[in-house]
Amino acid sequence: MKFFFLFFLPFVSPGVHTYQRLDGCEWDNETGEVKGFHQYSYDGEDFLVLDLNTMTWIAPVPQAVPTKLKWDTDEGTLQFNKIFYGHVCPEKLKKYVTYGNSYLQRTDLPSVFLLQKSPSSPVCCHATGFYPDKADIFWRKEGQQLFEDVDHGELLPNHDGTFQMSVDLNLSSVKPEDWEKYECVFQLAGVKHDIITKLDKDAIWTNHETPRDIRVPVIVAVLALVLAAIVGFIVYKKKKGAKCPPSPDSSSEASQHLNPDATTT
Repeated sequence: MKFFFLFFLPFVSPGVHTYQRLDGCEWDNETGEVKGFHQYSYDGEDFLVLDLNTMTWIAPVPQAVPTKLKWDTDEGTLQFNKIFYGHVCPEKLKKYVTYGNSYLQRTDLPSVFLLQKSPSSPVCCHATGFYPDKADIFWRKEGQQLFEDVDHGELLPNHDGTFQMSVDLNLSSVKPEDWEKYECVFQLAGVKHDIITKLDKDAIWTNHETPRDIRVPVIVAVLALVLAAIVGFIVYKKKKGAKCPPSPDSSSEASQHLNPDATTT
C-alpha cells in the first residue's frame, strides 16, 4: 500500500506554452521505503527531473541542458531539496496519514427511530448518524430476515459526514398479536453487536401521536412550567400590593402620622 503527497501546479504562459511542476513524496507503509520526486514538464513533455540519489538534474530534452548545468551548481537549493524530499515531506505524509486514519477508521453508532405517517402507513425503521457507510438495516421476524413486505431506502449522507438509511415494513399482513415477533436490525462494519429495535406501538413516532415513553416527561415539563408561572404571579401580586411608609418630612401631616400624641401649636 502506498501513499502520495503531491503538489501539482499547472499554468499557461501567455498565448502558447504550458509549464507544469510536480513534486512530493511516496511512502510505502509496508516496507518503510520513501521516494521523493521533483520534476518539470513543458508542453506536456518531461523537461527536467531531479535525481534524489545523485542530487543532479536530468535533462530528457536538449533544450533543458543549459538549465540543468546551471541548477547542478546551485548547492544551496540542492541541499534544501535533499532534506525536504528525503525527510520533511515523508514525515508530514506519515502525520497526515495518521490523522486521516484516526478519522476515517472511526465508528459512530446511529440513533434508530421507528416512524409512521398514519396508522395505515408502513413503519419505517430509520437509522441516522452512523459512520462508516458500510452498514445494513433490515426487518426480521422470529430471527428470520424478511424479504417480502419490506422496502429498503437509499443510503444518504448527512451534513456532518455521517450517513442515514431506512427500511419500511408493510403492516397490512401483520396481525396485532404478532407485533412482538418483529424487530429492526442495524449492522455496522467493525461493530460486533447489532442494534435491535423491537416493533413496539408505544415507541413509534407519528404525525398524529407522541410515543408513550416520552409522553410522561412532556406532561411533567408542562406542569412544571404552569406551576412556575403561578408562583411567579403570586410573588408579583404580593410585591405590587406592598407599600412603603412615607418618608419623614417637615409637613404637619407627616408629623401627625409619626407622632399622633403630639399637640399642634
